[in-house]
Amino acid sequence: MLSHSVDPLFSEYSALTSPGASVAIIKNGEVIYSKAYGMADLETRTPATTYTNYRLASVTKQFTAMALLMLVDKGGLTLDSRLTDVLPGAPTYLQEVKIRHLLNHTSGIVDYEDLIPESQTMPVLDKDVLSLLRSIDSVYFPPGAKFKYSNSGYSLLALVVESISGQSFAEFLKKNIFAPLGMNHTLAYQQGISTVDYQAYGYSHTDTGFVRTDQSVTSAVLGDGGIYSSVDDLFRWALALETRSLVQPSLFKEAHTPGRLSDGSSTTYGFGWYIEPYKDVPTFYHTGSTRGFRNAILRIPNQKLTIIILTNRNEGEPIEIARKVADLILREPAP
Repeated sequence: MLSHSVDPLFSEYSALTSPGASVAIIKNGEVIYSKAYGMADLETRTPATTYTNYRLASVTKQFTAMALLMLVDKGGLTLDSRLTDVLPGAPTYLQEVKIRHLLNHTSGIVDYEDLIPESQTMPVLDKDVLSLLRSIDSVYFPPGAKFKYSNSGYSLLALVVESISGQSFAEFLKKNIFAPLGMNHTLAYQQGISTVDYQAYGYSHTDTGFVRTDQSVTSAVLGDGGIYSSVDDLFRWALALETRSLVQPSLFKEAHTPGRLSDGSSTTYGFGWYIEPYKDVPTFYHTGSTRGFRNAILRIPNQKLTIIILTNRNEGEPIEIARKVADLILREPAP
């Protein structure tokens, strides 16, 4: 039984006094293992479940990327559209930045986190990221020259979605991705506007035990990390990726192709996905790490295998657990 092999990998998450984890293993379009460990809320002693919603952090980026691809598919813009042409208010020093640069982290745009004043107490929104970037006039490097992971880029992509679609980013995701796929409890969370069902709260370990560290001043930025979801809902997302049903095949393929730099070399990132072989097997993955949450999704398409791990603590490496789970599944003899 898989439980005998998988459960020990989550031993640190399973105590009734610790933040927990939820896992789903999907093979050949079916969930072959799904379980939760530990607590979603330590204060109310609410156990984690497979329908518990965690803040995805940067696992959000694959949804932001898909939203852009859907707009490209509909003809609203192209991957080579310039940011300054599709986002009103974008500073002119970003006029060489294209949509594809934002998607594959080769834009050179400065990290907005480094521009937030130390005295900041109000949550930063995506529109505030644009304002912060308007306060400077330089980039790290010319667009396309290098790879540098950029939360700023994905925040700007959320604003592009709003500009092109005429809808809020949260509304676009719900209407075009979450609702059609039946991801009924997944949302881009907006304080005072939306409510997270079955919510997990984030925690960090201290000398005196776990303390709640659920939000920070950057938690309200949606494009780079603001989605909440569960392993139950992400199963539906995994199926959509397996069937490639959301955009035309050429766009889907481009999203899963390493970015090309101006010197002709390649990166290890597509659009919202790291692209690296694992034990010589083509693999796509992404992690998400923010205050109180660490998550991972690992896909091995030629094995029709997806592993999703969501946790509500500031420690641990879910991607390493996912790789160990992949080892277990791939060495299982075929039925």
